[in-house]
Amino acid sequence: MSSTSVGLIVGLLLALAGIMGGFSGFVFAVLLGAVGMAVGAHRDGHLDLGAILRSRGRG
Repeated sequence: MSSTSVGLIVGLLLALAGIMGGFSGFVFAVLLGAVGMAVGAHRDGHLDLGAILRSRGRG
């Protein structure tokens, strides 16, 4: 199982722990699942989060 899949599963399980129900709970689960999948994709080398989070040196 790849880190991307594990990250997605962990994010969704964390979402289930924080769900209060209804549409807002569904949106919360999707957001945490996306964060978990992004971290897993970064660990697999499919996504470079450093490039996304790095400052662009403006100012």
